[in-house]
Amino acid sequence: MKKILMTAMLIMAMVLVVTLSSQDVTYVGSAKCKMCHKSEKQGEQFPQWEARKHSKSFAALSTDAAKELAADAPDNPKCLKCHAPLAEKNAELKEEGVGCEACHGPGSAYKKMTIMKDHAQAVANGLIDYKSEDDIKKQCLTCHEGAHDKPFDFAAAWEKVKHPIPEK
Repeated sequence: MKKILMTAMLIMAMVLVVTLSSQDVTYVGSAKCKMCHKSEKQGEQFPQWEARKHSKSFAALSTDAAKELAADAPDNPKCLKCHAPLAEKNAELKEEGVGCEACHGPGSAYKKMTIMKDHAQAVANGLIDYKSEDDIKKQCLTCHEGAHDKPFDFAAAWEKVKHPIPEK
């Protein structure tokens, strides 16, 4: 009887792992994050993002300066790679620029409140969890290293954009 129960539990665990690993995750957009991440209790991450350059990075491609670098900047894949990194994944997210999911991963599987309340569960469902500032820096450098021949001071930039959840 014990053997049968153990076998059944093992099969159920395997089915669960296969089901979770085969989930199609999608990018849902920063507006979905806004619902919870606009409050003071959550650190007001969404209003901070909205006020900063990352949320306006796609719009920057329509400036005269951008057009001097590439006449087709708003449609140029080389420009979009950093100014609207999710455009290729979900065209509807192009205008949000560098949204939440550009750094934190596709949110469809972790956006639910019940999942987000448990950090480990959110990570298990795809939320990218940076273990150190070096990991964050590595992510930032994917776009900022040598961008437009401008120097990048990670420490100064991180001070401007970090958005932690306040300690409870």
